[in-house]
Amino acid sequence: MTALLEARDLAVGYDRRRDKRTVLNGLNLTVQPGEMVCLLGPNGVGKSTLMRTLARAMPPLSGTVAIAGSDTARMSPAELARHVGVVLTERITIGAMPAFRLVELGRYPHVNWAGQLSDADREIVREAIVSVGAAHLAHRDINELSDGERQRFMIARALAQKPSVLLLDEPSAFLDVSGRVEMVAMLRHLARDQDIAVILSSHDLDLSLRTADTIWLIDGKRHLHIGAPEDLLADDTFAAVFSGPNVTFSVTDRSFRIRTHPRGRAFVSGFAGRVDFARSVLEREGFAPSDAPMAKLIVTVGEQGWTAQGNGTQAEGQSFAELARFARRTGESVQ
Repeated sequence: MTALLEARDLAVGYDRRRDKRTVLNGLNLTVQPGEMVCLLGPNGVGKSTLMRTLARAMPPLSGTVAIAGSDTARMSPAELARHVGVVLTERITIGAMPAFRLVELGRYPHVNWAGQLSDADREIVREAIVSVGAAHLAHRDINELSDGERQRFMIARALAQKPSVLLLDEPSAFLDVSGRVEMVAMLRHLARDQDIAVILSSHDLDLSLRTADTIWLIDGKRHLHIGAPEDLLADDTFAAVFSGPNVTFSVTDRSFRIRTHPRGRAFVSGFAGRVDFARSVLEREGFAPSDAPMAKLIVTVGEQGWTAQGNGTQAEGQSFAELARFARRTGESVQ
């Protein structure tokens, strides 16, 4: 299968008059049709610089970027726009206009010298708006829309270009939790449905791990790791990149945990649907989990409440907030 995007020996960074600085180098990347790639890494490691270089918003320091086999450095701006759709992080200021007019701007790389849209162009615009689930908002003023709604139209504008590659730098940066999930799910669907390559940078590790086909992970030393999410989890790459003095990345539940100095070990048993919640409470309060009932803190969880024994005291309660308070009271003396 021919790659839609291919970078060879790519170096990205800044080449100013008195300041040439390489941010990332030696990059070899490929993205296939229908594939969604998530670019991850700590702040300041070069994610946006890489995205802008792939979009030709910045020139590469060395190496090449090819779209469908053609070197982007040799493409005219109009030709590049017919192949690559770009959605950047910055909020843009737009004058009063119906939202569908913004999407129409995506057709201008394809229109004639007079800039007139044909019926076929308008149908492509309509399809792009429908594909992002925004048909009911098409005639609303763009400035009256929420951040999530505006972002849908920015993506629709890029789709109206009919690109083979869609590049998005932090597309969900201004969205709430549900909006981020909907946005990434929509992008994954578009990659599959339209057989395009979708590359997006993100800080949302959990969502990226659950939705991406491929992860590009830049570590703190600016090394690029490439693989399926499961590959990078299995070889502890994620744990190495994102764990620190105060937090650790848990591979099993794909989330961060705060490091604490264990106050002892806690054994939890009881109703299966609530045991994990109790363990989470106790871990947050500084108790390491125990598989043996000889632990210094023993908690039994029922369907409606809990009982606990620790440091010679017993307690019972209904809520997990009460369990947390008990753990805090007894924690210092059960080390």
